Amino acid sequence: MILPGREHNMMPLIKFGIIGCGQIAQRHASRMQERGQLLAVCDIVQEKAEQTADRYKAIPFFTTVDLLRMANETGINVIAVCSPNGWHARHVIQALEAGVHVVCEKPMAISSADCQKMMAAAKANDRHLFIVKQNRFNPPVIAVKQLLEAGKLGKIYSIQVNCCWNRPPAYYAHSWHGTRVLDGGTLFTQFSHFIDLLYWLFGNVKTVDAILANAGHKGIIETEDSGVVLFEFDSGAIGALHYTVNSYEKNMEGSVTVVGEHGTVKIGGQYLNELEYEAIKDYSIPEPAPGKKPNEYGFYKGSMSNHDKVYDNVVAVLQGREEIATGMEEGAKTVEIIEKIYQTARWV
Repeated sequence: MILPGREHNMMPLIKFGIIGCGQIAQRHASRMQERGQLLAVCDIVQEKAEQTADRYKAIPFFTTVDLLRMANETGINVIAVCSPNGWHARHVIQALEAGVHVVCEKPMAISSADCQKMMAAAKANDRHLFIVKQNRFNPPVIAVKQLLEAGKLGKIYSIQVNCCWNRPPAYYAHSWHGTRVLDGGTLFTQFSHFIDLLYWLFGNVKTVDAILANAGHKGIIETEDSGVVLFEFDSGAIGALHYTVNSYEKNMEGSVTVVGEHGTVKIGGQYLNELEYEAIKDYSIPEPAPGKKPNEYGFYKGSMSNHDKVYDNVVAVLQGREEIATGMEEGAKTVEIIEKIYQTARWV
């Protein structure tokens, strides 16, 4: 089967564009410039578009209605969609229909119905749709993935995920964050990477049960700020996720603990950056390679800064050397699981 994009095998320079010039877009822009050329940026806030364009010597656009013109005039091959969650589907589909490959920031969308439309557009236009799931590249996460694939833990009994993070009122002020229409919920904006890892590491989720609350952000956000979720996996394993953005002053923990027949292991730290402990029958995990620092966003820190790995994969796929690290079907699966949690949750 010839993959879409194989025609770029001999492409000397990938030409990039960005939709949405907020904080995460700057991370994309720097990685693009290292691997190609950022030629066009777009934001409905003119000042943001112009500032990003000036920084990278790109052409600014101010409405996605011009997306086809943006693609035609600049000759871009790849567009990164970094707009608010609720606009991802619209912008991804417009970009695909303009004939370019798309890198979509997490979450892929905030509804499974939109994910289906996005996947259909990618197939209809014979373009790639990459979904950003940078935590898959964390060295401790890779070590545990390899451990599971080798069967070193035997049958998996249970999984515990803890996300103790902080998002103060200033984070939500004058922003789309925390709104139902554009944010979708804390699981989409803050913790979708953890849902992705549950699926990637342990397989399909069979059933969920959840309790959600807005304990510390009443009048500030329209969604939950904390939750407890129970999972039953197709494999028979059970799991639990406790997540919150109410941690006092700063992020404290992002961790995954795995309890298996032949071993127990925990990936922890603030952002899944440390192998905290292990006890495995007749085996010891080799010391993982050093991880990168987290993304810095002013008054808080995000996940490990692995967008370089994301764009290495984009380039390799377009040159026909690799498969997509996180494809659209996997991105849609994360949305499906989160949707299931919200549909079945009880609020307190």
